[in-house]
Amino acid sequence: MKLGFVSAILPDQNLKEVFRIASEIGYDCVEVMCWPTGKAERRYAGVTHIDIVDLTPTRITEIQQLQGQYGMAISGLGYYGNLLTANHEDAERQRKHTYQLIDAAVLLGVEVVNTFVGRDHTKSVEDNWPQFLNVWKPLIDYAEKKGIRIGIENCPMRFTSDEWPGGQNLATTPAILREMYKEIPSEIFGLNYDPSHMIIQHMSTEAPIMYFSNRLHHVHAKDCVIDKEALNQHGVFAHPNLWHIPKLPGRGAVDWHFFIETLKSVGYNGAVCVEVEDREYEGDINLRIEALRQSHDYLRPLM
Repeated sequence: MKLGFVSAILPDQNLKEVFRIASEIGYDCVEVMCWPTGKAERRYAGVTHIDIVDLTPTRITEIQQLQGQYGMAISGLGYYGNLLTANHEDAERQRKHTYQLIDAAVLLGVEVVNTFVGRDHTKSVEDNWPQFLNVWKPLIDYAEKKGIRIGIENCPMRFTSDEWPGGQNLATTPAILREMYKEIPSEIFGLNYDPSHMIIQHMSTEAPIMYFSNRLHHVHAKDCVIDKEALNQHGVFAHPNLWHIPKLPGRGAVDWHFFIETLKSVGYNGAVCVEVEDREYEGDINLRIEALRQSHDYLRPLM
């Protein structure tokens, strides 16, 4: 396995600086954020370390030279939009960017593109299903022809009132994922698995590894804690931001030794990328780098 991090935590640094920081700490790889350039619509979104719209041969060479200079692999290209949003114009724009991301992965020699399935949060799972098939069947066909694996993160995306009641991502539970993979059997269509999202759903963090071992294309290392007093006040049906707190690996409820051993047991040999969303480490660049350093030093011995 390779140990890396998600570049979104370094939004003000360019790609060279991201690779330099990763190399100095001792990481093997980086999941590089490739959002469309512009203002972020939510926390940790809108970060662009590679502008895929302006991916000229000269820029490709520059990126490859930076990888060589710092000994850094790109574990995946990341863009976490909502391809099924009810705003049809916005949905089409995000779908187009995802196709461009697949093309960019080919040009850069990157094997994985990470994203969300998306969802119209005002509709049930069943009512979202026809549009899911309409969007994702051709997209996976395209990725398969290009030889690019798609890692779908299992984040519920239902943390605030803007995402209530259904959230902005369908692919959140083993039951739903199993139906998706039945409808779209290509193993190109897989998981970018984050155990913290199972903690907030009160589910096993290891079971999905066993269920979908042949679909594990990428893994995020993020932890969280459940604020029991806040949960007692608001209940599980309230917005999770009211009662859960993202943490660095080792500072929350995930048993990382058991988690990594489970990955090993199914033969997973891909990237495990730290995703820093711990509010205590967001204040400035020094705290962000310290978060990456602490996470590296905690996880490296386990891997």
